[in-house]
Amino acid sequence: MQRPPPGDSLLMETKAGLRGLKVTGDKRASPYDLLEKMLYLYVRVVKARDLPANDVTGSCDPFVVVKTGNYKSTTRHFENKSNPEWNQVFAFSRARIESSVLEVTVKDKDLVKDDLVGQVGFYVNEIPKLVPLDSPLAPQWYRLEDKKGDKVRGELMLAVWMGTQADEAFPEAFNSHAAGVSGTDGLANIRSKVYLSPKLWYLRVNVIEAQDLQLSDKGRFPEVFVKAVLGNQALRTRISQRRTINPMWNEELMFVAAEPFEEPLILSVEDRVAPNKDEVLGKCAIPLQYVDKRLDYRPVNSRWFRLEKHFIVEGDQKKKGNKFSSQIHMRICLEGGYHVLDESAYYSSDLRPTAKQLWKTSIGVLELGILNAQGLMLMKNKDGRGTINAYCVAKYGQKWVRTSTIIDSSTPKWNEQYTWEVFDPCTVITIGVFDNCHLHGGDKAVASRDARIGKVIRIRLSTLESGRFYTHSYPLLVLHSKGVKKMGEIHLAVRFTCSSLLNTMHMYSQPLLAKMHYLHPLTVTQLDSLRHQATQIVSMRLSRAEPPLRKEVVECMLDVGSHMWSMRRSKGNVFRIMGVLSGLIAAGKWFDQIFNWENPITTVLIHILFIIMVMYPELILPTTFLYLFFTGVWYHRRRPCHPPRVDTRLSSHPDELDEEIDTFPTSRPTDIVRMRYDRLRSIAEGIQTAIGDLATQGERLQSLLSWRDPRATALFVIFCLVAVIVLYVTPFQVVSLLTGFYLLRHPRFRDKLPSAPLNFFRRLPARTDCML
Repeated sequence: MQRPPPGDSLLMETKAGLRGLKVTGDKRASPYDLLEKMLYLYVRVVKARDLPANDVTGSCDPFVVVKTGNYKSTTRHFENKSNPEWNQVFAFSRARIESSVLEVTVKDKDLVKDDLVGQVGFYVNEIPKLVPLDSPLAPQWYRLEDKKGDKVRGELMLAVWMGTQADEAFPEAFNSHAAGVSGTDGLANIRSKVYLSPKLWYLRVNVIEAQDLQLSDKGRFPEVFVKAVLGNQALRTRISQRRTINPMWNEELMFVAAEPFEEPLILSVEDRVAPNKDEVLGKCAIPLQYVDKRLDYRPVNSRWFRLEKHFIVEGDQKKKGNKFSSQIHMRICLEGGYHVLDESAYYSSDLRPTAKQLWKTSIGVLELGILNAQGLMLMKNKDGRGTINAYCVAKYGQKWVRTSTIIDSSTPKWNEQYTWEVFDPCTVITIGVFDNCHLHGGDKAVASRDARIGKVIRIRLSTLESGRFYTHSYPLLVLHSKGVKKMGEIHLAVRFTCSSLLNTMHMYSQPLLAKMHYLHPLTVTQLDSLRHQATQIVSMRLSRAEPPLRKEVVECMLDVGSHMWSMRRSKGNVFRIMGVLSGLIAAGKWFDQIFNWENPITTVLIHILFIIMVMYPELILPTTFLYLFFTGVWYHRRRPCHPPRVDTRLSSHPDELDEEIDTFPTSRPTDIVRMRYDRLRSIAEGIQTAIGDLATQGERLQSLLSWRDPRATALFVIFCLVAVIVLYVTPFQVVSLLTGFYLLRHPRFRDKLPSAPLNFFRRLPARTDCML
């Protein structure tokens, strides 16, 4: 294993006591074999019958309290119901149970003091233990008893057993970590959940022309434009150059729409009658459910849409215009051949087009075990002491997972495992840890935000060997004005399994994005704007889930604002370029030594090699590829043995970090300084991106032989070996002619899609993954 360079945050490989890691054929012994085996006491409270009524009120408002030692959980209560049904499951960690008795008590809700209806007791050592492959334990009726052990009226249906986190009841169980959390909403907010991003489409609106517009002032030349609104997105065309009642635009507008389509597309034709004053000439609303969907760039039929009359309100009366109706001519479609980017292009976890008909079969499975965390910093104060309620979020593709919240613990143990289908190995899974600030309800909880403990890991799947278990402790890092701060560590287990090695290798010759991105590409400005709209839609939809995945969490995971100017990132990109050019610099120094005869023996050998290459030029390319082949084989023993880590040396001076954290636009008091400062940051964004792209290309060249992506390096090494043989038996002149004719071929014979070597190169990993 390679040692991390000085100054890097350590990525420690751990030897976790994982159970059941053996693989037999294509099936594993357990669906939770990445986790440490943990024993839980499960209590399923199903229902009760024939409960007695209270002597005073004449009614029964029952609820159940499950208690063992210092841990207890409570079901919801029903009003005036003697035969309630709860069907709730509670799980208590066996390692934290100190009592030998489990008590299940039925109580009657009261304003002053809850009355005891009856209880059922169990000895913990006598509770049956089930293995994950067993069927669920059937619940039974138990007769209620009073505190003296005498039978009382009423029965309770229960199921009590010992199991592990592999039990099918675990995902729906209220964990004992919820101690101190009251209310159904609070309990639901700490349970693990799985979320799905909405299905996103690009909506293309081609505004062609309008006819028979009704102007309020017919003596002037109108300045007409079209405004289109979809949800929070609003775009407008240019003012028509044809200043008549039949204007023409022929302009395209692009939106992001999400299924289910809840809001219509609203178009309004407006006339600019004065500066900052626009008059609406007509409107129309188009439901997206009836808009055509297309998978390629085949023409879509245009349609005429009737514009609604514009009502002029005067006092309490509405005056309608004449009966003649205006129309607008448009071509509208939902694009299914594009992939809607809601993540940064460098950290994308899903590259499939929107339309399911264009999806290819999955190539493997990604499994993530979120084990535990150590040494978390306390995030807030409660009752005069520091506390933290940590949960973990992982995002890959359209599937988001959120672990349970561990209450008041700086060393939480989650032990939860999740699985994703993988359609492309050159994708990234992102994991972050957050502090839950929404447990107790109320206005204060609504106003608070879940704090980021650390957005740790971007693991590129192509850097993982197929079928291998990776268990590492990753540092949790957060950027502050004083520098990079370590907030603790998280322990993860990761495994990427390829279902077909041949299909996975074939993916390296395929375009990274959907074909439509190359056949009819969108502009960089369009992509930036559409990505912003996509992130807003995803964060809004997930924040409406129950329990919600908060907007601040979604925006953090999707890297909203990562394009902003940062002196720290710019310096980091310069360091990356210097690392890429270090090989050329070393080669120049070596040539200078040869040129100056500093080592005469080496210089003589170079002269002999030069004479051989001149006399036999057909050996130049085979020798080059043979050298690359042996270099790749030699580097195999030094290949990285763990996923990439964040390089903390890329932090900067406190003043530069304060500039990065500063708002945009800047909060500096002087107007001139603010203007210059913002202009500098805007210009520097493009420079930063260009430097990063240049560094990425160089790093991809380096990764050809570094075994950072084992499958890509294996393909390249094999290609070098084949090239050695082919170029050795083929005359050099023939190879030169074929190469020259191929590069100079007529554009008619060139495909718009990128070639297989270019697709292979674009899929190679770079140190972009290590940027914080």
